[in-house]
Amino acid sequence: MKISAMLQTIPFEKILFLDIETVPAVSNFDLLDERMQHLWTLKSQQIAKKEDDTPASLYSRAGIYAEFGKIVCISVGNHHEGVFKIKSFYGDNEEALLKEFANLLNRKFHTKNHLLCAHNGKEFDFPYIARRMLIHKIKIPDILNLAGRKPWEVNLLDTMELWKFGDYKHYTSLDLLAAVFNIPTPKDDIDGSRVAQVYYEEKNLERIATYCGKDVLTIAQLFRCYRGEELYDLLQVEYI
Repeated sequence: MKISAMLQTIPFEKILFLDIETVPAVSNFDLLDERMQHLWTLKSQQIAKKEDDTPASLYSRAGIYAEFGKIVCISVGNHHEGVFKIKSFYGDNEEALLKEFANLLNRKFHTKNHLLCAHNGKEFDFPYIARRMLIHKIKIPDILNLAGRKPWEVNLLDTMELWKFGDYKHYTSLDLLAAVFNIPTPKDDIDGSRVAQVYYEEKNLERIATYCGKDVLTIAQLFRCYRGEELYDLLQVEYI
């Protein structure tokens, strides 16, 4: 079955598209307590590539690890009555935004017919959210709780996985796929590598939320391309 034919069977309004933005837990390595400094030093030894790499110089990458980072924004998008509506949960209080997001899932995306969709979501967004919820003692919503589930019972979609067609060693960025399918780039202001700088130096959460929302729209547009459908017109997109 062609990918577009398979995806056509999924009601579009049942899918919640999402993206997260993460940063290191603190602004620099020196602010970590002694225990976490030691643990990050061990981690940095695994990711060091140059002779002059140090735990402090590599700490800017800590945000990609749920044990050393935190979520500052979760943007979501859903098709409703002909309009693609985008909402962002963001702030300095990670626990609060995770609770808001969990409440949304528990209220509106909690049946076996609902799905979550992200780009590289199965490797990054979904487990990162679940891990940070556990850390904050937040009950993981059923749609994200995969314990004991069989593969066909998992209601998670991944636009990068769908593009792989079984090629597990292949990574394709959202920006590259947007270019391939002639979708406007979401990286016209910042990209993921600058989120920590914008957060800690500029203290501009609104800018991060705008960027995250653009990624969500791009993921939805890419999914429409996979289904052989026309892209959303900007008049069909609403930020709430």
